[in-house]
Amino acid sequence: MMLARTAAKLYEAMGMQRSARSQSESMSKSRYDHVDGGYSRGGETIAIDQNYISWLREHPSALSSFRDMINASKGKQIVIFLDYDGTLSPIVSDPECAFMSDEMRTAVHDVSNCFPTAIISGRSREKVFDFVKLNTVYYSGSHGMETMGPPPQNKSYDKKYHQTSFDNEILSELTERMKNIQGVMIEDNKFCLSVHYRHVKDEDYGRVEEAVQLMLANNGDFHMTGGNKVLEIRPSIQWNKGDALIYLLDTLGFQKSDDVFPIYIGDDRTDEDAFKVLRERGGYPIVVSSKPRETMALHSLRNPSE
Repeated sequence: MMLARTAAKLYEAMGMQRSARSQSESMSKSRYDHVDGGYSRGGETIAIDQNYISWLREHPSALSSFRDMINASKGKQIVIFLDYDGTLSPIVSDPECAFMSDEMRTAVHDVSNCFPTAIISGRSREKVFDFVKLNTVYYSGSHGMETMGPPPQNKSYDKKYHQTSFDNEILSELTERMKNIQGVMIEDNKFCLSVHYRHVKDEDYGRVEEAVQLMLANNGDFHMTGGNKVLEIRPSIQWNKGDALIYLLDTLGFQKSDDVFPIYIGDDRTDEDAFKVLRERGGYPIVVSSKPRETMALHSLRNPSE
């Protein structure tokens, strides 16, 4: 009965109107059916290269594996963790325009009413909240170094995770170094500076990376990491989205519990730290990608709409 209720909750939260049984059967039949030139799903033919087909065998669709996920969650508390950019919103050329759809917002709202739900992002928590605008969700910004959520929260961060934030001097220095490189956008995420180079000419990318490295040579408290068309300057402490996931599980009272079933959906390299944690602790890591890539995720989705 618990399994049936859990499945029904998930189906309802995902906006599915049919019965849990018929929907589960439909999902189990939604595996990619081969047709000439690609794969067919729901009447839509999708051209997929052979490398992606091989990759899918190792990272099958989370939709076609939905029944297995429900079975694995039997008797456990489901907890949902989500990235934002590229997961809840499409990747766009202007990071300030990474808006989620109303349909997606409704889906996240419904899920968060059924299960504890957190969004972990490299952006500041305030910026993610401005995009999502839901009070039923935990927000963990700057890769988890600042968190807020529905009260009550059991614990707060150790102060050491708040002592190193960016000041105007570092931001000004980085802006000065980038002023002659067209297409660079610098985003201040409080505990992380994001240098977006999506609009930078290919031949100028080396100049962007060199400028960041030269600045960091004089600032040992920070280091550089890479993401999807972005270089991130972060405090030199052992903290990433995997640490944020563990912290949130602890905050929710599940850190040492065998009765929790965490699901993490993300698309970026920074999400791999969270995928690794779920591989070690048990859970359901899902990568959003339409191309084959190295990943610790066990399952995949093609895009945010899936």
